[in-house]
Amino acid sequence: MIVGVVFLLVGVLGFIPGVTTNYETLQFAGHHSEALLLGVFQVSILHNIVHLLFGVAGLAMARSLSGAKAFLIGGGLVYLVLWLYGLVIDHDSGANFVPLNTADNWLHFVLALGMIALGFIGGRGRADNLGSR
Repeated sequence: MIVGVVFLLVGVLGFIPGVTTNYETLQFAGHHSEALLLGVFQVSILHNIVHLLFGVAGLAMARSLSGAKAFLIGGGLVYLVLWLYGLVIDHDSGANFVPLNTADNWLHFVLALGMIALGFIGGRGRADNLGSR
């Protein structure tokens, strides 16, 4: 649930001038958006919407342990693919439609590892305790 809330927060913050620098350059999609969340992470309207959708999915799936694990592992795999995508595309090309910069790429890598790890180790004690009742 916490991961879902963080994604919602990041999605909302991406639409707030000041928290997002160069806000006047925010575009729907594409590498021409020079808006930077926290002055570091390149964002667009599409990028912010994806964060909001991930947040909603995280909250919805957090209703059960299996749903939360599926969200974390599945979302982590999505972010792993996004990290790889960001490594191989030219950041100044039309292929960078999200858009992504180097800071985004490494954040996606950390998110991928963290979400996958949480998905595999999270809730172990809880599931064991529930089964012994």
